[in-house]
Amino acid sequence: MSAGLSQASVKSQIFESLLGFLPDWVQITVLALIVLAVVASWVVKIKRKIAHRRAVRTGQPVHAAARYGQGRGADYLGEYAPQQTQQQGSGADHPGTYAPQARPAQQPSGADFLGAYAPQQRQADGPSANASA
Repeated sequence: MSAGLSQASVKSQIFESLLGFLPDWVQITVLALIVLAVVASWVVKIKRKIAHRRAVRTGQPVHAAARYGQGRGADYLGEYAPQQTQQQGSGADHPGTYAPQARPAQQPSGADFLGAYAPQQRQADGPSANASA
């Protein structure tokens, strides 16, 4: 690989050297499969574009993930996306029958609630009762 070659010609030389070791019928088959894959990807892309335009033209709602140029890749879940309506929870966030039962009218508790040990309010006869103590 000489320094005067462009990036595309370097890639084509590598490709030609890899195919050069194979018989002619394998080379032709590999090249035909590559061309077929490129044409098939173009056809799929054009079909998606036409379907998107038809949906927009007829006024059908177009899902955000189904917009043209989207709807594929690692971030697109498609039919595996979680549904909006969940019939029943499961997993660690939904303990089911093991969930603690709600108590009606639960009394306060904890360190700040003394309950029966709270000091009782004594009603004095007047302000002089506290002063004599």
